[in-house]
Amino acid sequence: MEDQTLTGVLRRAADDFPNRRAIFVPGKVDIPHSRLQELIDSAAQRLVAAGVRPGDVVALTFPNTVEFVIMFLAVIRSRATAVPMNSAYTKEEFEFYLSDSESKMLLMSKQGNAAAESAATKLGILRATTVLTDPSSEIQIDGLTAIGSTANEPSDVALFLHTSGTTSRPKGVPLSQQNLAASIRNIRTVYHLKETDSTVIVLPLFHVHGLLAGLLSPLSAGSSVALPASGRFSASTFWSDMRSACATWFTAVPTIHQILLDRHSSSPEPEYPRLRFIRSCSASLAPSVLTRLEAAFGAPVLEAYAMTEASHQMATNPLPEDGRRIPGSVGRPVGQEMAVLDENGAIQPPGAPGEVCIRGPNVTQGYKNNSEANKAAFLFGWFHTGDVGYLDDDGYLHLVGRIKELINRGGEKISPIEVDAVLLSHPAVAQAVSFGVPDEKYGEEINCAVIPREGEAIDVVEMERYCKRNLAAFKVPKRIFVAESLPRTATGKIQRRMVAESFLTAAKTTKAAA
Repeated sequence: MEDQTLTGVLRRAADDFPNRRAIFVPGKVDIPHSRLQELIDSAAQRLVAAGVRPGDVVALTFPNTVEFVIMFLAVIRSRATAVPMNSAYTKEEFEFYLSDSESKMLLMSKQGNAAAESAATKLGILRATTVLTDPSSEIQIDGLTAIGSTANEPSDVALFLHTSGTTSRPKGVPLSQQNLAASIRNIRTVYHLKETDSTVIVLPLFHVHGLLAGLLSPLSAGSSVALPASGRFSASTFWSDMRSACATWFTAVPTIHQILLDRHSSSPEPEYPRLRFIRSCSASLAPSVLTRLEAAFGAPVLEAYAMTEASHQMATNPLPEDGRRIPGSVGRPVGQEMAVLDENGAIQPPGAPGEVCIRGPNVTQGYKNNSEANKAAFLFGWFHTGDVGYLDDDGYLHLVGRIKELINRGGEKISPIEVDAVLLSHPAVAQAVSFGVPDEKYGEEINCAVIPREGEAIDVVEMERYCKRNLAAFKVPKRIFVAESLPRTATGKIQRRMVAESFLTAAKTTKAAA
């Protein structure tokens, strides 16, 4: 039973490595695993005493702080469901997410959050603020009083997240204690995480990537996690934090990897820490960027594949001692079954594209209150990811793109990921994203937006020639936008729909003004 719950896995790690560092904020906080569990248990008792019952939903909105880690795990420990939320949401967004998740309580940092408080007040939701003044004392929860106890079950819904999705309305994803325990076991095992490892959090903990891969997986191994003192990623302090934490690895989205590369080009560190590996996930990593990362930081870069509905990781490239890293591939399945299916549910042979489908103990049982989405997602005994890809002869997965993002130009299907990779291989390009736009003749045409590297200028005509040399004629972008920035989600991900809307709107406005 213990290995089937997130709570049990973390408690076992604390029993095995009680005195090893768990949570570290350089120059401020240093908490060992045994003390972290004591703080979690104490806070959980306060929540239970305040009336939190099994199955209740508790929302949290914090920066990446020690208080968040403790309260998030305390909510789960009390058999309630934790809903971490982005502190930057508007009042209207908080209203939607608090209402859709059916939250009964909102936990915040001592600084509070005006938009969240206003939304909670409107919805009649209990609010409480928390602060940890000293790791040797108990965490203070304003307005709540003590004592209570409860035991976790594998079926308890521990985490509720919304998809970052490509649709207009996010879908609610409940994840059980068993889902989370299976996922962190998969991540811990494939990367050989041990108590001697350490990492620095660079991603927001309201997102499944930072939460599962960055925080919970290393804690489950008895290793340590460092939180930046500012509560958020900063390229200027990242490497000093890594050195302070004696970090051996980190995980990030391609955008952050690109930011670190840009800083390396303009202001390199005198020496970089020796890392076992660098992980990249949540968006495709162009092979040219992977090569630059390995050259700059002297560590193998492991691209992985994940989604919220799978409690994060589904596949990854292996460590060097376990197999080949294949640039452009997201690696081999880890901890669950994976198949590529055609429209009729038949498993495709190696090399043949289809929809990537999975099943296993880490996969959600279904979206909340969304029978239509569940009917479409769970077919033929598999969960359907919505991604198109193929498995090669060695079982490595190669993604082509999202089903809804593939560009159909006069019947020719174009993978935007392939076009991105070519654009990013150009020496003057730092970031690139391609997308489909409506076209009277072909139905859809391909456009792209590119950001130049620092100190470089992009000649659009020369870029068009470069694309024609490296892409089939029908895949060459009809229009290339040169920009200083690209619209991103709160977690740093680039959604093609957002980019397309942004640049097409700007183009129409410019045309109208002319």
